[in-house]
Amino acid sequence: MKISKIALILFSFLIASACTWVKVEPKAEAVRVASQEQVLNCKKVGSTTVSVKAEVATIARDPKVIKQELATLARNSAVNLQGNVVVPVSKVDKGTQIFAIYACP
Repeated sequence: MKISKIALILFSFLIASACTWVKVEPKAEAVRVASQEQVLNCKKVGSTTVSVKAEVATIARDPKVIKQELATLARNSAVNLQGNVVVPVSKVDKGTQIFAIYACP
């Protein structure tokens, strides 16, 4: 009985680690993620450093989910600077990433 409870708890943590809790704000739906080459004709309006939990109860979260959540947070931040494009300028490090924010035609 103890083993099944432990397995259920571990399974719950694994499922939770794959879930995304960060949602795109309505105004940020038009903000896109691009590469540096795609913003050559754009004006840089700022940058943002965004963070999410990289682990849940010492269990590492899915790197793809973390990357998606960070991009979503950057898109949400871009709205505050009237940006419509974000470009990752650093790699994901312990759930943190830096994005440049651009206003493109």
